[in-house]
Amino acid sequence: MHHDHLSIFAVLAVLVAVFGSWTALDLFRRVRSHSGSARLTWLIIAALAMGSSVWSMHFIAMLGFDPGSAVSYDLALTALSLVLAVGGTGVAFLVAAGGDGGPARVVVAGASMGMSICVMHYVGMAAVRTSAAFGYDPVLVGVSFLVAIGAATAALVAASLDRSPLWRAGAATALGLAIVGMHYIAMMALRLTPLPGSEAQAPGAPPVVLALAVAAGTFFILILALGAALHDQRASVLAALDAGGAGYWELTLPGRQLIASPGAKTLLGLPPDAPVTQADVEGRLSPEAREERRKALEAALNGESDYDVEYGLIDGRWLQVRGRMFRSRTGRPLKLAGVILDVTDRHGAIAELNAGVRRQQLLMNELNHRVKNTLATIQSIAAATARQSQDIPDFRARFEARLIALSKTHNVLTAQGWDGAAMRDLLNQEFAPYAPNQVALSGPEVQLNAQDALALGMVFHELATNAAKYGALSRAEGVVTVDWARTEDGTVAMTWTERGGPPVSPPARTGFGSRLIRMSLESGMKGAVEMSYAPEGLTARLRFETA
Repeated sequence: MHHDHLSIFAVLAVLVAVFGSWTALDLFRRVRSHSGSARLTWLIIAALAMGSSVWSMHFIAMLGFDPGSAVSYDLALTALSLVLAVGGTGVAFLVAAGGDGGPARVVVAGASMGMSICVMHYVGMAAVRTSAAFGYDPVLVGVSFLVAIGAATAALVAASLDRSPLWRAGAATALGLAIVGMHYIAMMALRLTPLPGSEAQAPGAPPVVLALAVAAGTFFILILALGAALHDQRASVLAALDAGGAGYWELTLPGRQLIASPGAKTLLGLPPDAPVTQADVEGRLSPEAREERRKALEAALNGESDYDVEYGLIDGRWLQVRGRMFRSRTGRPLKLAGVILDVTDRHGAIAELNAGVRRQQLLMNELNHRVKNTLATIQSIAAATARQSQDIPDFRARFEARLIALSKTHNVLTAQGWDGAAMRDLLNQEFAPYAPNQVALSGPEVQLNAQDALALGMVFHELATNAAKYGALSRAEGVVTVDWARTEDGTVAMTWTERGGPPVSPPARTGFGSRLIRMSLESGMKGAVEMSYAPEGLTARLRFETA
């Protein structure tokens, strides 16, 4: 008995098979990239896409089948054919996406998918109700199985290689053509034998009903593929951005509606689950950043440049926002989209670096100033000591003692990072060589800057040296008492009192030490000094200002 196949249905069958194969293989890649419950979900989706597309291809092609009499379909067997296609491809994807099983695993998966496609076809053919008996050529039936298994295996191998989209498109096209080819080889194997009796249509679903079901299945594949792919791609991108501490945003055109991921909203300091507007973003920016944002945004929307700006937020943080214009094939702007990053740490590091450079320059200038002052002080000490010395050994002894005193003051300042020194520390440093019962210190804490500390260090050295040579510290029972206090005008008043030493008389002439004391206090610290040489001991009254 003769039967025909209309060409329009063959073309539609090819399109559905190729599209379904592309969708299923793309979803299969997602099966391999997930684990756990997500892997199972994508396995089910891939099986539904592949099984439904093969089933749709079969019945679209069957709409062109004309055995010369009316045709209807048994609903139970038709549904069973769909279940077999979905279940068989699901098993194939499960096997192929398993662990490292080598080529054998792919061969088993290909055999499962190819056999399920063929079984689906022959069960679907068994659902056909018409006034003819169906028989098959065994050789062509075997060929149809071989074509389906070979094509399925090749497609799974191609999908597992995970190469370029063009490569995957070729694999999907080959699989789709092979599925259609298997269908028509199986139809070539069909042998129709007319049945005696009426030519009336057998009970079952009419072709129009089946056509609607097939169309629904085709649309289901399309919606499933697009929805699943877009959702998974978006979720993967957002998860990757979130893991990297970044957020995603886009500004749709021409309406300029702002869309931001939860991560982007969190970076902006906005609720992650609430809608966001441009006004919300501007409300988080510092005043000077708002105008900068407007200018950069207009430049990007006008195509003048990409969007790449760093904004200061009102909470003190800094964000970097990058974006690029996306256009249609005709060049029409579609949206401006990009990422948002927290760069507060980078701004802080840059600020600290700049501050460090400024501090280093300041320290270099300060060091240069201090070295010059120290050299000038040493030069002055050397010249004055030379004038007061009787011979070279005497000069050496006096000069070394004063250099050591200057060095001790430097040690105290160095311990404080040259930010200053406590006056009590300078006195303790100077009285360190003497017995504790020979020294009594009393007064509040007075903090000196570096310059004042150097000056007072030399003053205390001269007073202590004179006490050791001629005054209280030259005898074991002698005592030096140093008292100081702050006056109402903020100056420091100090009294240096020596008792228990040899009788004291005013010096015949003013020595370098006395001149150094007066010069240090009167010139450098806006102070004054009064020396009282009573027989029982020296009393020096010092007054000076501190910065």
